[in-house]
Amino acid sequence: METREIRLARRPHGEPVADDFELATRELSPGAEGKLLVRNRFMSVDPYMRGRMSDRKSYVPPFELGKAMQGGAVGELEDGTLVLHGRGWREHALLPEGEVRRIDVPEGVSPSAFLGALGMPGMTAWVGLTEIAPVREGETVFISAATGAVGSVAGQLAKARGCRVIGSAGGPEKVRFAREELGYDEVFDYRADDPREALAEGIDVYFDNVGGPQLEAAIGAIRRGGRIALCGAVSQYNATEPAPGPRNIGLMVGKRVNMRGFIVSDHEARAGEFQKEVGGLIASGRLKLAETIVDGGLEAAPGAFIDMLRGRYLGKVVVAL
Repeated sequence: METREIRLARRPHGEPVADDFELATRELSPGAEGKLLVRNRFMSVDPYMRGRMSDRKSYVPPFELGKAMQGGAVGELEDGTLVLHGRGWREHALLPEGEVRRIDVPEGVSPSAFLGALGMPGMTAWVGLTEIAPVREGETVFISAATGAVGSVAGQLAKARGCRVIGSAGGPEKVRFAREELGYDEVFDYRADDPREALAEGIDVYFDNVGGPQLEAAIGAIRRGGRIALCGAVSQYNATEPAPGPRNIGLMVGKRVNMRGFIVSDHEARAGEFQKEVGGLIASGRLKLAETIVDGGLEAAPGAFIDMLRGRYLGKVVVAL
């Protein structure tokens, strides 16, 4: 059978552009022994994929030029069973049994949620606030990229655990969404407001999705014994020169601050705990699914990825195939 996929045509310099991607056709053999034919219904676009487009050492290998990119996807087997797997950026995939996970979708929830709040981004938020920088009731928690795939879950999770939650977002629409839809106590626009002033009253925990000036401001505002979870640095992903580090990192010594980076895949043993807590919060209505579904099929994926990095969407960005 004939199917289509998105390949990495060249490595971006700075911000990715459309010509860095290639839409290609290839042949699949559905009867391949031991392989399951999956028709993808939704595919994920995530900030970490920008790092894989560069040929440099990281915690995962870079994408190969001229070959299909990869990422989370929800697909359908020939018998209609829905599965979660890691071969997105294509319309169909032939996968061994061990690379797919069958999913039971809760009533009233789109299967795409398993690429967001019920999937890797949601578990990233959960691990960050449970194990890396554990929060306690009554504390003040700062979440950067408050309306993003990870931040939207992290903020609501901190609220559900009895914390006061401050968020940062880019632009009035996202500020309003974080406050009115996600329940943040305070939100500031990082494009217009000084993060140091916004955090002047102090914080206990910082969940860092962006790095840069907001990390520096959080170090200045964090109280003694504070915790910082380093999840990502999206403000630097398109940088062509190394970004300067926080200038006030020495403050962490006197404040006894614990700052720790993490990769969610190292914590798969806790997936059951995550599913139970976050799934329960969704079922009870205490955690809202923040999601943008981009229509247009596989052709729309590169543009959705570029716009996601530009911060043009709310919540988790998923492409409907």
